[in-house]
Amino acid sequence: MDSDAVAGDEVVFEFLPVFRVFQSGRVERLFPTDRLPPSTDPLTGVQSKDILIDPQTQLSVRIYLPHISDSTKKLPLLIYIHGGAFAIGSVASPIYHPHLISLAAESNAVAVSVEYRLAPENPLPAAYDDAWAAVEWAASHSNGDGAEIWLNQHADFSRVFVIGDSAGANISYNVVDRASESDNGPKGMKIIGLGLVHPFFMIDKPDKLIEYVFPTSAGLEDPRMNPWANPRLGKLRCERVLILAAELDSLKDRARGIHAALRESGFEGSVEIEETEGKDHVFHLLKPETEKAVALVKKIASFTQSA
Repeated sequence: MDSDAVAGDEVVFEFLPVFRVFQSGRVERLFPTDRLPPSTDPLTGVQSKDILIDPQTQLSVRIYLPHISDSTKKLPLLIYIHGGAFAIGSVASPIYHPHLISLAAESNAVAVSVEYRLAPENPLPAAYDDAWAAVEWAASHSNGDGAEIWLNQHADFSRVFVIGDSAGANISYNVVDRASESDNGPKGMKIIGLGLVHPFFMIDKPDKLIEYVFPTSAGLEDPRMNPWANPRLGKLRCERVLILAAELDSLKDRARGIHAALRESGFEGSVEIEETEGKDHVFHLLKPETEKAVALVKKIASFTQSA
């Protein structure tokens, strides 16, 4: 029994070092839950603010606006989806808030960071639905008459990039796949690129975490989890895909797997994979000041400026 559990409240599932679940239904998240408010960054001039999209689900986004030197020039729109095993993380965390400031500044892009519902209290596909709703909300500004002035005035909806890390990369992939499924949405938005940073997928074997946080999934047969099972993969509606891996990451084979799947699917866009030597999973988030972390951010920025 966990030392923090009450008598008789046994651990029924744990995914260390991320979270554990007790018989009572209580969820213990094992990472700090500190939150940073939106701000104006004194170093870069990047401004941020929070917007509640759906009061019922509490779906919200944090928007980042870089320093504007020419108000007549539209900037790329970067939609970012954070990682955390589908169960932890926040746009306001001391990890992701500074990271998005860096991305917005280095990319000179308007960034929208999605605060989706977390598993296991909200099992997948809740996070997929939230991310899609956030993208549709952003797209509602493409005519310049949406509710959020920063998007109306500064975002170029013909240059949209969807980027995520770890579980967020999986969600990002599913957003672009859903956009490729039909012509129903998101209207007014052209997704140029998909960025998958240390992505989390199931490629060749079942995964206990997915079985727990996504109980309705078909496992390896589920195209949301296994790109090899996706018959639409070759028709992914974007022009380029950037996959970033890390040499010491236990998920690196999954990054290589989606790269191979895309190459063999007949996808007509460009697919690039780059692996950072001597580094582990999401190293750039944990030690952002290091040389290779700075280089990774610059790589993403270059990707968003390539349209």
